[in-house]
Parts: sequence; C-alpha cells; structure tokens
Amino acid sequence: MSTNEPYVKAKSGTYSSIFNSIDVELRKDAGCSSELDYIEQTSWILFLKYLDDYESDKMESAKFDGKTYTRIIKSGYRWSEWAAPKRDDGKIDYKVAKTGDDLRDFVNYELFPYLAEFKQTTDNPRKLAYKIGEIFDEINNKVQSGYTLREVVSKVDELKFLSDVGKHELSSLYEDKIKNMGNAGRNGGEYYTPRALIKSIVKVINPQIGETVYDGAVGGAGFLCEAFAYMSNQKTNLTTKDQYQLQNKTFIGKEKKSLAYVIGIMNMILHGVEAPDIRHTNTLFENIMDIQTKDQVDVVLANPPFGGKERAEIQQNFLIKTSETAYLFLQHFIKMLKAGGRCGVVIKNTFLSNTDSASIALRKQLLEECNLFSVLNLRGGAFVGTGVKTVVLFFEKGKPTDKIWYYSLNVGRSLGKTNPLNEQDLAEFVKMSKTLELSDNSWLFDVADINTDTWDLTVNNPNRVEEVDNRTPAEIIAEIEELGAQAAQALQAIKELL
Repeated sequence: MSTNEPYVKAKSGTYSSIFNSIDVELRKDAGCSSELDYIEQTSWILFLKYLDDYESDKMESAKFDGKTYTRIIKSGYRWSEWAAPKRDDGKIDYKVAKTGDDLRDFVNYELFPYLAEFKQTTDNPRKLAYKIGEIFDEINNKVQSGYTLREVVSKVDELKFLSDVGKHELSSLYEDKIKNMGNAGRNGGEYYTPRALIKSIVKVINPQIGETVYDGAVGGAGFLCEAFAYMSNQKTNLTTKDQYQLQNKTFIGKEKKSLAYVIGIMNMILHGVEAPDIRHTNTLFENIMDIQTKDQVDVVLANPPFGGKERAEIQQNFLIKTSETAYLFLQHFIKMLKAGGRCGVVIKNTFLSNTDSASIALRKQLLEECNLFSVLNLRGGAFVGTGVKTVVLFFEKGKPTDKIWYYSLNVGRSLGKTNPLNEQDLAEFVKMSKTLELSDNSWLFDVADINTDTWDLTVNNPNRVEEVDNRTPAEIIAEIEELGAQAAQALQAIKELL
C-alpha cells in the first residue's frame, strides 16, 4: 500500500477507551502474544509521543522567554512528522502519514537505529538523550503489521501528556497495565508491587523534600513514583527550588532488565518526573566496598527479587556470601544508606528464621548496624499470582536495635486477584506504627532476649493462641480413612436413590 493512500482513523474516545483499543489492536498482531508484549510496545510508542510533546513545550517556553531550544530529535524522526503529520484542521494527514510496510520498515530500519545512536553520542547517563539511546538500543518493534502499528500510533496521538488532568489519567491507566502484567503470570509479577502496600511503606518511612530516595531493584518504579507523589503533596505550594529538587536531585533507580527499565522510565514520566534518573545496570555487579559516602542516600524503598540464584563471581561483591538475590540486595541497601537513613524493604518471611549461615550473619548485621524498628507480616495472597509469604522490614541505619515492633496483618478475608490488598487493610498498621501501639495484631520484642546463636526473628504473635494439632500421623491417617469411608457410604446411598 502506498504511503499516500488515504487512511481512516478510528474515532477518538476517553483515555481509558483509547488504552483498551490499543490492547485490542496489539492482540491482533502476530508479533505480540502476552501482556508483557502489550506494555512493552505501548511503552515505546507512548515515550515517543511524550518526547514530542515535551520538546514542543520546551520550544514554546523558550520562545516566550526570548530564548532558543534545540530539539534532541532531528527533523524526519520527530513524531509530528512520521507518526502524526497534521492538516490545517489539526487532524492527521493520512495522505502523508506512513502506513503498512512503509511504516513498519521506517520504524525498524531507520527510526530505531537513529534513536539507538544517542547512547553512543551522549556521554552523560542522566541526560534525556542518553536514555533515549538506552531504550531503543535494548528493545525492538514487535508489531509485525504496519497497519496495526498505524492504528496504535493514531490512537496514541490522541493522548495529551502535558496537562495535569492528562498526566493523572495516563499514569493511572499505565499503572493498571503494569498491574495486569503482574497478574498475567510469574514473569510479569516481578514488575508490580501492590500499590496499597507501596503507599503504606512510603507513609511509614516518610521521605522529606531535600532527601534522596533510592531503589536498586526499580522494576516498574512504583516506589519512586509513589514517593514523588507523597513528597510533592507535602506543601500546598512547592517553591521553584522544591520542584527542581524533586525533578533533578531526589530519585535514583537501577534496573538490569530491558523491559523493566523502559516501563520504569515511562511510569515515572507519566507520574510527573520529566527525566528520571533510572540507570540501566545490574546493581549486584557493584562491589559494596566501592560504595562511598557521596553515593549514599537518605531513603531506600524496594521490593528486590527473591528466590534467584546468583553466581559465585557476583557473590564476591559482598561480605556475606550467598546465592540468594534478596540477601545480596539487603546488604547493598544497608551499605547505601547514610547514617540516620531509613529503609522499607519487602522480603520473604523465611529470612526471619532460615538457619543457614548467611541468613544468620545477615540478621546479626541488620540488628547490630541498624535499628530494625518495625516488621510488617503480610499474609499469603498479598502479592497476586503467588503464594509467597512476605514481610516488610523497616529500619534506620546507625544504631543497634533495642526493641522491634511487630504487626501481623489480619484483614479477615482471603487475598487474591479478585480480593486484592487495599489501603484500608493497611490503615491500622500505618496509624499504629507512629506510636508503636500494642494490640491483638501488634507487639514488641526485646532484642535483649534474642538467641544470639541463631538471631531468629520469627513472627509469633503472643496475643493469639494458635491451634496446635497434637495428633500422631497414625491418628490423622485413621481419621482420613474414616472420612473416606463415610463419603463412600453417602455416595452409595445417593446411587440407590437414583
């Protein structure tokens, strides 16, 4: 099909309907087969539309101030030229806009290679140009049909990124896409931490404007996005200095996986951070002994991957050698904190009681170097799609632990995909954490009473008597056999009635 052939765009709608229709189009394409593909392809297209809006706004602002702005993207590769050339009435000119094989080939063989070059021509990883190169050096266009790509591009062009209302709705919809990806299966779940849990962790840690906030396993950047929203709302009117601080001097993330890197950047952009300082690197490649005072941060917020097995050469970067990914991250986070710095980190509950030497050594380090002031015990099902039981550790670096305040979440219902964790479930915990209030669900543990051979921190609520099954295995088997016999008799009675 010629690039000059007329093309009829789908009717515009709400942002929600646009997002839904984008997924509908991508599902039709042979190159996209999962939620991970849908969000990856949506992300790079959203990013280029945002970039065009951003640069247009910078040009207008510069013109208003009597200055000039030099665009990062040169003519021929700008969204407004290849994706959405406009007629005088503001609508896409489909006589000029590429589509079909022409559009697909332009994206694959001209646009992506051009954008990827920025990684080589820009020497500062914090610059937006470098991030453009990083993104397009790592991902590929998976949309095989140029006609599908034209549909998606046309729908994305209807989105407006620079209005406050647009940003709010887009960030919410994008968050839903990350959530759907997390619910879709095991691989997607690593990018999504329940937003209610993130918000509660941020409230307890209470980051302040002027502090630095770090996530070394950033994933979809949920923690950094929520911390940005929380800190932005600390004042009725942020000063220019406050805004500059939040945009440029506050948030740092690291992520090794390409898809998560793209999602994290896009998520932060949609939440209002113009040029996110997310670095595409494997945090665990860094020797913790090389971390200097200038590298340390005030706040760490993270849900590092757990269950992974790291190679021996990675383990050499840490004082406590272990193959467990989460335990290496925990050592990294402790080292990254300034004296007085605070951390909220999600980890498997088995960390509290594992008897291997690494677990024991790490618990000892945590209690001796930090004040582990709170442990939130979450129920199974808090993370949709997994049965993993987790806890959240809250600690402050620089003084040893005296007493630990435990809180065991008791929501009174089964948690899962149709019954997800919500903010109300965690409201009591957040409120009580401020005063370390005691209740049926919370208690204090005196570290002076800890077994220093094991440094065991197991969650055992002393306020609730757990029913203990004291039957012998033979007695349990006998009861099972009896119940089986009763079921057989009932089934026989039903057959006779029939």
